[in-house]
Amino acid sequence: MGLVEDNDELLISLHLDRLKRLCRTWPLAILQNLVTVAIIAGFGALSDPRPVLIEKAIGCTAMMLGTVAFGIVLWRGQSRQWPFYRFKQWLSVMGLVLSLTTAPLLLILTGSQSGSHGWASALALICAMWSMAAMLNPVRGALLGYSFGFAFLAPIAALAWGVPVLPVLAAVTPPLLFLVLKAQRLGRVDYDAARARAREFGQGQQAVKMIAEFEEHGTGWFWETDRQGRLTYLSKKVADDLVGPDGDYHGHALTELFHMDSTAPGSERTLSFHMASRTSFSDYTVCAVAGGPAVADRWWSISGRPIIDSIGRFRGFIGSGSDLTEKRRSEAEITRLALFDSLTGLANRQRMKLSLDKTLKQSVSPYRPTALFLMDLDRFKAVNDTLGHPAGDLLLQLVARRLEQVVGDVGLVGRLGGDEFQILLPGIDSRDRLASLAKEIIVTLSRPYDVHGNEVTIGCSIGIAIAPEDGADSQTLIRNADLGLYAAKGDGRGVHRFYAEAMLEGARSRKRMEEDLRVAIAQGQFHLAYQPVVSTRDAMIVGYEALLRWRHPTQGDISPAQFVPIAEECGLIEQIGEWVMRTACLEAASWPRPARVAVNVSSIQFAKPHLPALVSQALAQSGLEPSRLELEITESVFLNDNQESDRKFAALKALGVRLALDDFGTGYSSLGYLRRAPFDKIKIDQSFVHGAIRAGSRNAAIIRAIVTLADTLGMETTAEGVEIQDEIELIRDLGCSHIQGYVYGKPAGSDEVHRMLRDREGRAEPVGLKSNRRPRMKILRTAQVMSGTATIDVRIRDMSTTGVMIEGLPPAYIVCGAAIGIRLGADRPLRGYIRWEREGRVGIAFATPLAEDHPWLEGDDNHDHHRQSA
Repeated sequence: MGLVEDNDELLISLHLDRLKRLCRTWPLAILQNLVTVAIIAGFGALSDPRPVLIEKAIGCTAMMLGTVAFGIVLWRGQSRQWPFYRFKQWLSVMGLVLSLTTAPLLLILTGSQSGSHGWASALALICAMWSMAAMLNPVRGALLGYSFGFAFLAPIAALAWGVPVLPVLAAVTPPLLFLVLKAQRLGRVDYDAARARAREFGQGQQAVKMIAEFEEHGTGWFWETDRQGRLTYLSKKVADDLVGPDGDYHGHALTELFHMDSTAPGSERTLSFHMASRTSFSDYTVCAVAGGPAVADRWWSISGRPIIDSIGRFRGFIGSGSDLTEKRRSEAEITRLALFDSLTGLANRQRMKLSLDKTLKQSVSPYRPTALFLMDLDRFKAVNDTLGHPAGDLLLQLVARRLEQVVGDVGLVGRLGGDEFQILLPGIDSRDRLASLAKEIIVTLSRPYDVHGNEVTIGCSIGIAIAPEDGADSQTLIRNADLGLYAAKGDGRGVHRFYAEAMLEGARSRKRMEEDLRVAIAQGQFHLAYQPVVSTRDAMIVGYEALLRWRHPTQGDISPAQFVPIAEECGLIEQIGEWVMRTACLEAASWPRPARVAVNVSSIQFAKPHLPALVSQALAQSGLEPSRLELEITESVFLNDNQESDRKFAALKALGVRLALDDFGTGYSSLGYLRRAPFDKIKIDQSFVHGAIRAGSRNAAIIRAIVTLADTLGMETTAEGVEIQDEIELIRDLGCSHIQGYVYGKPAGSDEVHRMLRDREGRAEPVGLKSNRRPRMKILRTAQVMSGTATIDVRIRDMSTTGVMIEGLPPAYIVCGAAIGIRLGADRPLRGYIRWEREGRVGIAFATPLAEDHPWLEGDDNHDHHRQSA
């Protein structure tokens, strides 16, 4: 033990242990010195004169005082727990003091003339000194102080007192030098050993602390059993969970506290097997056999190995464990996310597929019926576009809750994505029951929803397929349910349809047409035909509408009504629309000015951001003036009514082209977009034109209302689908600015258009039927017309079952669409309305058509008339 301060706590404790041993052995030093004093006193009493004896007595007293003082310092330092560095310093000083108190006695003995008795006493003292030096050997500081006193101070004192130095040095120096060197070497060895033990102990303590910290705050824990498999150690936190803070796990077998997860891999070899066979096991998933709520949902992973002692005997098991609860919960959450829809909580596509596969594979009976519903929400996209995606998400959640309420425990409801849902109904094949459930779902989902304070109404369409008749595997069943859904949408939505074989053939036909469309695009099988648009003012052709035609190499001409919807479904409509735009501009550029060309733009094509660039390129490449291009846009583009649409309209108008609203009144009509969108023309759908001349039809009034609206907004109007010449007169009378239809001929190619404009100087000649009316009777008969409170005498010129033509009605009473009454003689008046007026003649349509045998239509001698078939 050196003089240098050492702060290693464990090393200090080891040095203090040496001091304690020295403290325990120092009484022997005192006893040894007492014996030495007795020997010196005995020999001195035999031969020493009185003065020498007094000197020896003084020397012995000094030595004993020094020995006792060293012991007092040693005991007081230990009992009062002096700081270590202070303790070492005191012992080094006391070692020096001890040598100083012993050296005079040695000098007295070696310097006396006591003969052999004196040398015997000196030898006894030297032996005592060697013994004390040996005792001080573990405490290097004290030994060095003791040796320093003898090696340096004793010879100096001997010279001062006249004592021979050589005998003293010869007697003291070699042993002390030997002890010092040995102490230095052994001290270093002991010091290194102590340091190593301190390091090992420190590492062990650190490991113990880390293990304790790991057990207390980490997920790991440890266990140990004896030879019988009874627990001898179990980490406290696990023990508290399993047996409680006051419980005792000692004596319990490991298998009494844990059992394995039977679903985990490798569970065929149980804990009991490994404990009995004394074999190692690793990462076994276990849960508690019993316990309170603290371990109800707890899972652990445990590993263990047998303990074999040095002679090969089995001593038990030792092992570790870790908490798997959070991992299991995370895995369960991952599984939930993998199998359930995060938005609605319903089963997702993957789980529905797994459940369907499992249901179809079950062999409960030779015939296991299973029904599958595939459904889409109707008008859901409009909710997303108008109220935003958060509202759409909330609506989907509300739909999911209603579906679960309707289906209940009968089946499994899942969301496949977007607004598409699927319902699996095992064990049901009754079409009546399935139809009833489908109707209940449609009615339930069609009830209004409260979405962020907005009342929202949607619907749904359902396709139904039944296994095994509609498919024995999931892929076939899903495909056929999808075909049923396709048919439900095609039948107007809001209905359900069962799969039928014809649907599959229809799907195959659509697939073949899709493939043929791709070939048609590649091989240029499309061409354009043009239908004239004629001014009602002067019957001049103002332009043509480009109509797409497809001449199939084997099937001949295919109607656009057949292939356009398929082109939209498979994503080809944009490519076809671009071809139509470029071709129409190129061909119209060769026509005599100022004839325009109108090109239809589908809602899909309008939604593309590059539409203005496409129009600009088509105009530039063809050389067609922008004012001669009219783009016809349907009302469906306003389903996505937003700022992007406004910007696109502005960009198109900036090019100088004309914009027409096509098929007005048949779609999602809103006066709001008429106010915002910069349309030049409104095209009245042919559904309003057809039947407008029939008695009792309100179409004429609707046409007039649309014309009035367009005139107010500064827009032109075109009536589509005009087929007979009588309709020309009606459309002209109702104020439409343009007419388009077969009444002016079938659509023709670009060359024919060029010839027609050149040869006829742009004038259109009607070629359609003049009338589709029933035979009329030309008669001359007086009658009375009642308009309001007035009664006016008129003459009837023509009459049919649907109306009459009269003369003599004053202009003040001629208002197209006005309700009137007409009476012949004393008969009851018939109700009708004014349909047209021309050159003083007025056409009146009966509110209710007359029967063929009505008296007004038969000859009578009492009446002056002339009847002639027209």
